[in-house]
This record gives sequence, C-alpha cells and structure tokens, in this order.
Amino acid sequence: YCFPRGQPQRASSSLVRRGGEPRKGRGGDWAGTGGGGARSLQRRQSVSRLLLPAFLREPPAEPGLEPPPEEEGGEPAGVAEEPGSGGPCWLQLEEVPGPGPLGGGGPLRSPSSYSSDELSPGEPLTSPPWAPLGAPERPEHLLNRVLERLAGGATRDSAASDILLDDIVLTHSLFLPTEKFLQELHQVSFVRAGGMEGPEGLGRKQACLAMLLHFLDTYQGLLQEEEGAGHIIKDLYLLIMKDESLYQGLREDTLRLHQLVETVELKIPEENQPPSKQVKPLFRHFRRIDSCLQTRVAFRGSDEIFCRVYMPDHSYVTIRSRLSASVQDILGSVTEKLQYSEEPAGREDSLILVAVSSSGEKVLLQPTEDCVFTALGINSHLFACTRDSYEALVPLPEEIQVSPGDTEIHRVEPEDVANHLTAFHWELFRCVHELEFVDYVFHGERGRRETANLELLLQRCSEVTHWVATEVLLCEAPGKRAQLLKKFIKIAALCKQNQDLLSFYAVVMGLDNAAVSRLRLTWEKLPGKFKNLFRKFENLTDPCRNHKSYREVISKMKPPVIPFVPLILKDLTFLHEGSKTLVDGLVNIEKLHSVAEKVRTIRKYRSRPLCLDMEASPHHLQTKAYVRQFQVIDNQNLLFELSYKLEANSQ
Repeated sequence: YCFPRGQPQRASSSLVRRGGEPRKGRGGDWAGTGGGGARSLQRRQSVSRLLLPAFLREPPAEPGLEPPPEEEGGEPAGVAEEPGSGGPCWLQLEEVPGPGPLGGGGPLRSPSSYSSDELSPGEPLTSPPWAPLGAPERPEHLLNRVLERLAGGATRDSAASDILLDDIVLTHSLFLPTEKFLQELHQVSFVRAGGMEGPEGLGRKQACLAMLLHFLDTYQGLLQEEEGAGHIIKDLYLLIMKDESLYQGLREDTLRLHQLVETVELKIPEENQPPSKQVKPLFRHFRRIDSCLQTRVAFRGSDEIFCRVYMPDHSYVTIRSRLSASVQDILGSVTEKLQYSEEPAGREDSLILVAVSSSGEKVLLQPTEDCVFTALGINSHLFACTRDSYEALVPLPEEIQVSPGDTEIHRVEPEDVANHLTAFHWELFRCVHELEFVDYVFHGERGRRETANLELLLQRCSEVTHWVATEVLLCEAPGKRAQLLKKFIKIAALCKQNQDLLSFYAVVMGLDNAAVSRLRLTWEKLPGKFKNLFRKFENLTDPCRNHKSYREVISKMKPPVIPFVPLILKDLTFLHEGSKTLVDGLVNIEKLHSVAEKVRTIRKYRSRPLCLDMEASPHHLQTKAYVRQFQVIDNQNLLFELSYKLEANSQ
C-alpha cells in the first residue's frame, strides 16, 4: 500500500506526520518498513508474497466498471437452512455493505482517524485517559514523571493508572531500550527515592514495585534472552525484598513478584551450565508425523533446532543450531561437518551462505546476520558454497510431483479441514507474544530474534494461500476441479464461522490467485449460489476504505478470535510511519497510547480459550497431519504453467 499524504489531523492530535516520502519495499512489501533498509526488505520477501498488493492497497476507481450483479437465490441448496430450523447454517453470511472488488473507495486514512468499530473491538484511539502528565518530557525523564503520578494521588486500582502502566511497559522500547529502561527504573525508584522521607519515598518505592510487577508479567519468557536486563531485575528484586517491611499493605504484590521472578527464570550466567534444551522442530524440517502432531510451543532465540544446509550438487548436511545463530555460526557448523579446511592464502575459497527460493532467486547472507531460519520462504533453502559456484546455484526440484490420482484434499470433509486449520492456527497465534508485533514493525532487523513466532505465523498464512492454488491447479479433471473450488469455498465459510479470519483470508486469497482466477471454464461449472457466496467473501476481504468491511465484521466478534494478522501489522506501520515518536526531542505520548491500544486488541482476541467440537474419527490423525504439513508450490511461474496446461485460452 502507499501512505496517505497531507491527511488532516485532529486539532488536538499530537500524532505529527513525518516529513518526506515513506519507505516502500519491492513489490509492495510493507512488512520491512520498520527498519533495516534494503536488506530487511529483501529478507522478508516471503511475507511480501503473502501480502498481495490487491489486498493491502486500495484499488483506484475505474470509470464505467461496476461490481458484477449477484445472482438470485440464497445459500447453496442442501447446505444452509434458516436460523432456528435446527439445521446447519454454516454457510450463512450477512450481506457486507460497501463496494465490490471492482469499485473504488475513499482516501486511505491513518488508523488514528478511525473509530473503535472500524479498527478493532477495543477502545477508540483518543488521547490517553491519564494524559496530560504535564509538559511533554524527554525520554530519560518520562519514567520519572510516570512514577510520580503513580506514587502521588492516582490509586493502584484506578483504570487510568492501569492503562498508564500498560502503555509505558508495552511501548517503552520506542524511546528507551529495555536495559536502559530498567536502569532508569532502578535509578529513579531506589537511588533517588532512598533520600526521600516519609510517605513520598514509600509511595515512590511502591510505584516501582507496581511497574516491575507489570513489566515481568508482560515480558515473562522474553526476558530469557536479555542477560543484561536479567541482572538489573535481580538487583531490583533484592532491593525490594530487603525493604519488605515497607510493603506490608502490598503483601500479595511481593508474593506475586517472587513467583514471577521464579517463573521467568532469568538467564544469569553461572558456573554450572544448564542442561541442554530439547531440540524443537520448525515447520518444514524432516516432515515427521510425530513432530507435526505435537502442540506448538513458543520459540525463543536460544532454542536449538535441526536444519539442512545444501551443497551446489543438492547433497546436504544436517546441523544443530540455535534459532538466533548468525550466518557465521551456521557456516562454522557446516565447515565442521564437512571437515572443510580453509587455507590462509585461499580466502576466495571460503564458504558463503545463500538463500535460494523455488523460483531460483538467490540472496547472499552476510556473516553478521542472524535469525535466518524464520526469514526463509516456504520452499526456500540454505546453500553453502564458494563464491565461484554462486552463479551456478539452482533451486531444489519441486517437492510436489504432478501425478494422476486424487490428493488428500479430495478425501477429507470440509468440516474436518476447517476445524484442524483453526486449531493449528490458534496454537500458532497463542505462541506469538504481543510484543513481537511492536518489535517487528518498530525495530526491524534489530528485533528479529524476538519475532520468530510472528514470522512463522506469517509464513503459515502464505503457505495456506499457496496450498489452495496448488491443489486446484494439480487437479486435471474439470468436473473435479469445480468440486474442489466448491469445497474450498465451504472451508472458507467454516473458518469464518470458527472466527478464524486468518484461515478465511488465506483461502480466499488462494482462490483469487491469478493462476486460479483465470480458469474461466472451471469457474463457470461452479453452481451459481456458490459464485454468489464467493462474491460476498471477496467483498469482505476488499481493502476499500481501509478494509472497512472486515473491520465491521471482526468488531462484532467475541473472543476467541484469530484475526488477519498482516492487517494488524499494517495498522501499526501506519502509526509508525505516520507520526513521530519524538517531537522536538519530547516523547509523543499519544502515539505510545495508540500503539498500546492496538496491541491490547491482540490480548482481547486471546482472552478466552478456543473450544472446538472435533469428533475423533479413524482419519483424525491423518487429516491433522495433512493440515499441519502442506506440500505446496510457491513458484508463481510454475503455477501459471499448470494453469495454462489446464485451460490455455481462458481470459
């Protein structure tokens, strides 16, 4: 998408627009605008393939083009029944107002100009209820003012104080690194408060306890990767326990602090090294049934994984590596496996690491880059080679072989597929820490080791989109292909009923893939009522008026909800690029509040557990394994080749 220019802001707004042109990525890739320059955008190309421009950019209005008229009739016969009839109604969909996919729309607006109904089921993005703190403060002074407000007058139980705490903890990294933030908390709260007499000093220390509690409760496992932060938190904890008598009225809070410090398991270097951690499998490693059926758990940068690194002749070595390992570390492991000896005089023969996509595109990775595993595309692989053999690298053969016979999708019921999609995507969504959204957008490459789970969820969305296109284009019989379109439309409807909008969006995007949508003869075989239904789905995913139709639908849903995650990143990117964090060196408090509000919607979507009625069947595990490890073609050129073989003359 492109950012709006010259949008009017509310008179009271401090969301001051940045000067100059916004940064753009190749092919409409907005995912890397958080920083890192061209390298960041290049390494996130797998995400850009997911975020098709048609879904993230408002199409211009074309004169004379009107949305196609809908055919008469209700939902597909024999599937949906009227509410209250006791029959199934999973295909029923409320009519979504607004223009169709061919229509134009109004100007794109910043998220700060939207109401709560348009943006999320959360509160409106207005000025913070705890503002003003007084005159705007510089980053190094803001924490002191926040603690002053918490210590004097504002009660711990007030909603305003809770929002104040949450806003600062969620967004402090925008103006102060975590370690610096904790140092300031230590300095302001104990060194300075130590010289205060009576209630003033006590109030400051109690405010520090509240801030530290909320910080630990929010970050939890993420702190295992922050050794420096761990030392400071340990010092703060010891200081609070030393003055425990001052917190008699807050006994529950001190007990909670003790539990959190133990739960977080701060990673402090000690003489005795901890036992080696269990190796965790990523999505596409080894395709083992036992690993893909396991419940997904969150990844951390220090976790160890197995991975394959290929040679130019397509042989490979299997190495064990940290998820956050640098390219240099990976090459060191490969060299050790190969027993490759580098002569001091032959530096030109040293190994390099290259990411090669299924389309043949190559990206040379620099030695200092890290966390490269989650940046790979769906069918991309790592190659170790010499510089002389770089140009000769070719991608691995496609893992999917076009062969006669029905694939698994023809043998499973839509209900089973949709339920397994929702269950798996809920696991993945639950693994994404809410702060990964902030790190992904605002910290770019610097925050890559904290965003592994979000990167994997985005890869999965792309995988589902390509899965739909792959299955349709591998089906050679026109009649069966039309039945497959019908089945995917049913799956999309069921995912929407499950409030799994990530799967819903991905399936619709897969059916809208240019290689699939051009199959005119196949689409003509689809029953008119299913054409009607799919047209409604396209209206729901239409990006016009900043995805207004989608926002209206999700605002009416109650948790648990799996949102279309790329749209959350888009909103955060608008806030990042559309306003300054520092205005004349002073912190833009309204921007911090707006970012925190968006993050709180994620928390709200996950505030209740997902409960699906999934009946056990003989094929239950087989369907579960199929859904969790799709084999897909992500090479668009190859998809077009398959499409033209099926229907050469379709328009």
